[in-house]
Amino acid sequence: MRRSPVVRRLIAEHGLDPAAIRGTGRGGRITREDVLAAVEAAGSATAPAAPTSAAAPAPAAQRPPAPPAGTQVVPLSRIRKQIGAHMVRSKATSPHVLQAVEVDFHAVEAARRARAEEWRRREGFGLTYLPFVARAAIDAIAEFPRVNASIDGDDLLVHGAVNLGVAVDLNFEGLMVPVIKDAQTLRLAAIARAINAFATRARAGTINPDELAGGTYTLSNSGPFGTLITAPVINQPQVAILSTDGVRKKPVVVESPAGDAIAIRPVGVLAQSFDHRAFDGAYSAAFLRRVREIVETRDWSAELR
Repeated sequence: MRRSPVVRRLIAEHGLDPAAIRGTGRGGRITREDVLAAVEAAGSATAPAAPTSAAAPAPAAQRPPAPPAGTQVVPLSRIRKQIGAHMVRSKATSPHVLQAVEVDFHAVEAARRARAEEWRRREGFGLTYLPFVARAAIDAIAEFPRVNASIDGDDLLVHGAVNLGVAVDLNFEGLMVPVIKDAQTLRLAAIARAINAFATRARAGTINPDELAGGTYTLSNSGPFGTLITAPVINQPQVAILSTDGVRKKPVVVESPAGDAIAIRPVGVLAQSFDHRAFDGAYSAAFLRRVREIVETRDWSAELR
């Protein structure tokens, strides 16, 4: 079976047997991630002890120093270890690039304020900025489809459906990323309901594995904590992830036919990390510009009726 040059090089460097590596690519093809996983598995095995001279005494085992008094020792949980391993592998796999834009959420805020009471009474939960960003990103993907893609060996798989992963904080004990399948078929209200339902069930521990699989693009939301800008790590094998950060009132220049004016507007940052193998900075920047245009100019109240 044909293998990419990168895969062949990694197999040779680590002295691996290709027949012992399970391929997860198309048709059972071995990918770079498969080789790295095999290397990691081999490294976890106990290495044989190096031969020592009978006359030379073995060095005494050195115990690590005890932590300072008052230090709390917290063993890493399984989910913390899994997140760490996944993030390290992602950084080693993808050449990460970060780009960010400031966005005026005035149109979004106007729609939220106008519909807030009716929405909460009807739906039973509050309307945040996140569904608006999700809807704008989904629509922008239709014009910039390579953002909604994944890497398979030496191939870029550009997906037709937008399966939107939304990172959910598990009360500071880890993250879970449920996936809204075929999100391009949903309007704003349906996206808001799906995000709220998944977040509620994720924190209750009732998400099933199928609902965590198949994502093609991911949103990371630190906005409720008031962050300025976040550089998210790509969720492999996807090629991009968008972070939504805190929205604050700021003085901005508002252009109009009558001239420029200073106004107080709710402004936040959208930051995208992308895999430079999939596309370049100009493509990512054009995508972010389109997301910003949709957020700032759409008549959002029409989608909340």
